[in-house]
Amino acid sequence: MLLPNLDMDVLRTLVLAEQLGGFGRAAERVGRSQSAVSQQIRRIEEQVGEPLFEKQGRGLVPTPAGEVLLAYGRRILDLNDEALIAVRGTAARGEVRFGLPPDLAETWLPDVLGRFSRGHPGVRLETVVDRNRALIDRLDRGELDLTLAMNQIDRADARSLAALKAIWVGPSPRRLHWDPAGSEPLPLVLTEAPCFFRQRALALLEAAGIPWRVVLTSASSRGLWAAVEAGLGVTLRIPVGIPADLHIFGAEEGLPDPTGEPFVLSIHDGGRVLEPAARQLYDILAAAMTDRPGG
Repeated sequence: MLLPNLDMDVLRTLVLAEQLGGFGRAAERVGRSQSAVSQQIRRIEEQVGEPLFEKQGRGLVPTPAGEVLLAYGRRILDLNDEALIAVRGTAARGEVRFGLPPDLAETWLPDVLGRFSRGHPGVRLETVVDRNRALIDRLDRGELDLTLAMNQIDRADARSLAALKAIWVGPSPRRLHWDPAGSEPLPLVLTEAPCFFRQRALALLEAAGIPWRVVLTSASSRGLWAAVEAGLGVTLRIPVGIPADLHIFGAEEGLPDPTGEPFVLSIHDGGRVLEPAARQLYDILAAAMTDRPGG
């Protein structure tokens, strides 16, 4: 018996709805009405012979069959996109110099860059991991072709990709020897100044009247996570690449609400016309970061 072919457009809409938190947002992204998206869902449910979503409150949540299809759908779409990148990239040549902050370099972004490299065997990709200011300076000097940066949205070459809320991250509460009702200062693990996260953390604690002390300063995210995991203190970061054994702290642990203005992630090209390979990387990164905000 021949099985029907799943509709790639429908799969992409379903996966987008899961990533963006609703079918309304997915419909806007793919340029369809919500009624058209509802018809797509009904059509693919007829194909698989199982209900894929059920109502929960005002929204829809995946059924067990829906969870299975979404898992396969993500894999199918990744293969589809990688195949297109590979075919289009076979003729590309040259070098692309790309910069990104440590929080992104140490998470799932290397997989995106790996897929680009495999799909563009004739392109030499040079990746630089550094702080925002250093990356922007190198871009403006022509030493980088592209860079991802945080809170640089006022630049003329900025394309906003995601708005990321700040969170407090700490070890298991039992490993942190700090009592919010006591007189001991809160131990902090931070990156060196100048740093957006450091500024936000200290400003919040000062406004809340919470005494603090910096117990460790690290230039890398891995150094921060290792120190936090060891119980040395807490840190303030974005929800990207947080190790599974660390905890999000909040009001229950005596810490002030860290959200405030989100940290805006953007991609920059220095206002220059990009070579074909750099333009393809620009488009791939923009799509990957927009589809997966928050890591």
